[in-house]
Amino acid sequence: MTNQPSPPHIFDRALLRRRLRRAIARGAPDFLVARAADDLLDRLLTVKREFPRSLDLGAPAEHFAQAIVASGRAAPLRASRDGGDVIADEEALPFAPASFDLVVCGMALQWVNDLPGVLAQVRRILAPDGLFLACLPGGASLVELRVALAQAEEEITGGASPRVSPFVDVRDMGGLLQRAGFALPVSDVDSFTLRYDSALGLMADLRAMGAANVLAKRASKPLRRDVLARAAQIYAERFSDPDGRVRASFEIVWISGWAPHESQQKPAKPGSATMRLEEAMKAGRHSSET
Repeated sequence: MTNQPSPPHIFDRALLRRRLRRAIARGAPDFLVARAADDLLDRLLTVKREFPRSLDLGAPAEHFAQAIVASGRAAPLRASRDGGDVIADEEALPFAPASFDLVVCGMALQWVNDLPGVLAQVRRILAPDGLFLACLPGGASLVELRVALAQAEEEITGGASPRVSPFVDVRDMGGLLQRAGFALPVSDVDSFTLRYDSALGLMADLRAMGAANVLAKRASKPLRRDVLARAAQIYAERFSDPDGRVRASFEIVWISGWAPHESQQKPAKPGSATMRLEEAMKAGRHSSET
């Protein structure tokens, strides 16, 4: 019997839970979640399937469940750590295999410690030919804030501490989906820029959303006032527009995959083509000339 390695302890999920509950109770800004939910609706409208059994996993509010209903499907079962129909942790799903035809997960997977393990669990609870759709912040999100905080702390204290959580790289997601057993994996990115009066306004929004630093190995000391002031100054110097407002980059990475089924299109086997590339190019040129 071999011992399975424990998943890495990257995030303090108990702290995250407390912050998200407080943010929801105070009416957290929801513009990122609302944007993602609109995108989810557009994606679902392109899929001509009923999905009678669907799951909205980990969403802090009803935006994604509402998108499923707006697409013409039945309301999903909502499962999250902080409410819904079922109290469930994304890292320990309490559902039987093949329980759902559709699983959506909006803006929740960025804080799991074992993303490959979570994807494998989602694959397990999907019925054959079931669809998984998820989104999470991408690696270019808040790059300006990272730079400003690191430079300010380096200048004043002589060393930078982790102040912003890491995000996924879209280039890694297709491989993770395949590793988890999904067929036809796809990943893409929605990139956009928001503008604020200052870096302090951006950080206030992040705190209000419960999205402040929850790294398990985060700095033991809070951010000093002089470091914060210098970071805001660096941000304004390097990332402002002519009108004085500052830019904040965001990426929302979208991933999708299907539980394998015999009806799905299979990639052609190497060497199975009936026409050589040279012949195909000649045929195309001949067609265009006539």
